Amino acid sequence: MSAQRPYGGVKAVERRAQRRAALLGAAFEIIGAQGLDKLTVGRLCARAGLNERYYYEHFDGRDAVLSALLDALAEELTTAITRALDATRGADPRTVAHAAIAAGVGVLADDPRKGKAAQIIASASPESRVRTAQTITAIADLVASSAAGRARPATTALRFRAGYLVGGLVMVLGAWLQGQLAMTREELIDHTTDVFVLVTGDLR
Repeated sequence: MSAQRPYGGVKAVERRAQRRAALLGAAFEIIGAQGLDKLTVGRLCARAGLNERYYYEHFDGRDAVLSALLDALAEELTTAITRALDATRGADPRTVAHAAIAAGVGVLADDPRKGKAAQIIASASPESRVRTAQTITAIADLVASSAAGRARPATTALRFRAGYLVGGLVMVLGAWLQGQLAMTREELIDHTTDVFVLVTGDLR
């Protein structure tokens, strides 16, 4: 197999990844600012600054774009929460929970368009709803494992409570991002931390 030739110092595989990232970033912007109906191939490529042929290099339709956005968001959330958990390993439960919750909220709140887009995409299609549920379950399992500690696996009861809390946080966060919940970001994180510590404390 011949080596991929660099162009401008960037290899072909890296250029492909950059184009895909640009398309996904543009999709988040369009959906968050204008709504799902405005997500067309023309608008997406124009926003990303790419020729339409690069769209079809990565996606075969809008559903594929939405799936990719959900996957990217799930990866970003998992990475942020995992880093927060690693950074606070060995600390008291409230400190750990606060850090993890703040990290997750930050992913969706730091860029309001991303938070809004995530809400729209989550219910855009049956597949999107399934992927969203899978993401919530995966994050809940991560939270449950952290609460249980490395010495023992998370119990079914702890996994249930973690799932209940993460699912509830998703709903509350959605209301907060839409301005339907009158509290600051730190208040939201603090109250969520209080609930998490209260609900999982007796199962550690």
